[in-house]
Amino acid sequence: MEKLKKILNRIDNKGYKAYKDLQGQTFNFPDFDLDFYYIQGDPFAGPSQIAVKLDQKGARFPAATFSNRVRSIALNDYLTRILDQKIKKICRGRRGTGKSGMVAVDAPGQEILERSSVRVTPAQVEARLFLGLPARGRKILGRQAEEMLLEEIPSLVKSALFFQSLERSPLVNHIQTAEDQVFMRNELEEKDLIAFIANDSILPRRSGIDQRPLSRREAMPFHSPPSLEVELNPPHAGTVKGMGVPRGITLIVGGGYHGKSTLLRALERSVYNHIPGDGREQVVTNPESLKIRAEDGRRVEKVNITPFINNLPYGQDTSSFCSDEASGSTSQAANILEGLEAGAKVLLMDEDTSATNFMIRDMRMQKLVAKNKEPITPFIDKVQQLYSDLGVSTILVIGGSGDYFDVADTVIMMDEYKPRDVSQEARSIASDYKTLRQKEGGEAFGEVLKRKPQPRSFNPRKGKKVKIKSRSDEAIQFGRENINLHNVEQIVDPSQTRAIGDLIFFALKENIIDGNKPLAEILKTIEKELEEKGLEMASPFPNQPQGNYARPRPLEIAAALNRLRTLQVRV
Repeated sequence: MEKLKKILNRIDNKGYKAYKDLQGQTFNFPDFDLDFYYIQGDPFAGPSQIAVKLDQKGARFPAATFSNRVRSIALNDYLTRILDQKIKKICRGRRGTGKSGMVAVDAPGQEILERSSVRVTPAQVEARLFLGLPARGRKILGRQAEEMLLEEIPSLVKSALFFQSLERSPLVNHIQTAEDQVFMRNELEEKDLIAFIANDSILPRRSGIDQRPLSRREAMPFHSPPSLEVELNPPHAGTVKGMGVPRGITLIVGGGYHGKSTLLRALERSVYNHIPGDGREQVVTNPESLKIRAEDGRRVEKVNITPFINNLPYGQDTSSFCSDEASGSTSQAANILEGLEAGAKVLLMDEDTSATNFMIRDMRMQKLVAKNKEPITPFIDKVQQLYSDLGVSTILVIGGSGDYFDVADTVIMMDEYKPRDVSQEARSIASDYKTLRQKEGGEAFGEVLKRKPQPRSFNPRKGKKVKIKSRSDEAIQFGRENINLHNVEQIVDPSQTRAIGDLIFFALKENIIDGNKPLAEILKTIEKELEEKGLEMASPFPNQPQGNYARPRPLEIAAALNRLRTLQVRV
């Protein structure tokens, strides 16, 4: 501490670059070590990164709180949230120019994700923080830095990173809630389910940009229809009753504003665990579920879209289809085939974000436009083959086409946010009012290509420097290219986007993307490396772990690879 104080006194009032004297240094405090991983170049640049490291002899987190992977992730997530709360109380904040005085941790949202912000092991606790080292203009404010580093940081560590400083009950509840969700998600397969929504869940959110739940005064609690009610038995909550969504083809129907899309959005986000009090902490979905939508203008690289689109004018081949500006229907077909290639087992779709001509071709249009003149085979004619041939289930929100009653196994009607099982009524209607439309799907679903990404098509450099940067949760700058992830709806945290960009670069550096491995094998190799080495492996800087990664799913890594406009593959 004295050594750090002397350095800050020495560089006080000097040019900002004198802060670089701290980079790479470790300072010993009575209860922890303080490491300076990275020092910003000026007060307006990205913040400095430090790590505080506590010996477990002092921190004393019981082994039971991180004894398996699920508990470890939940504990790290909980401590990150506590740090964020304590920063707001303890740290003064703004102390000069630009980011001066800022103290921050990579704060989570409603989901419990594996993160790189805090890491608890049997030996130590490490927390990675971001600082805006203070300056006026570009002159160092040494006294202000001393307050931050010698007063605020120790107070922060004492209040947030020692087990004895924390309330036991919320911490245990956080860990057990996560563990219950993983248990319930694993129970789905045993019970032939692809999703489960517990009774009394609160599904509506405050807004499209605020994922916190509405209060119970404002929202209708979810209650399963009796015919779909099942029981799951997580270890901590005991028996939980709610609606099970069976494997196969499920329609969610109902009038506008009655909760159809709200239910689907809850399911698409419940591939992740949620925090206690979120309202969706007992909603679980098959972890390999993928939201599919139309995506006008996206690039498609050698995807076999013949299951949905063939017989194009002038004999254009669709078995290895390329387009720099795909249409709505073509992009939706490509999104499905790419998802299947990456390992998706459940497709989640909403007609509001789907291409109309991709979803249905009714009897009258079939009469007017012969099949040999229509390249698109609508989804209605392939959805059963997806399940029978590939074992892939579908959950589809639909309000405008009763023709789907002919192919549905389960039909759930949302009525003022209350679900009703109307499967039998839908079958009766399908029997009484036959559509007379002709099936156009052929005898089998078709082939899913195993494409091999070519490393020469990835250039992470902009000029002479590697330039990989996330822009919120919707885009990654990769060299000179911009990977647009706006329509990849199951990315729920900007830190997942940040990790995806660096994981792609890691896969290039480590020759995982070698030109010979199919995409699915690349994803499995990245997953294996993450399991063995943790998120730290993604850092592009030697000896500089990043504190702002959250783990993405393989399906979202694949989505980013497929949206790199320079991507080339071999089939």
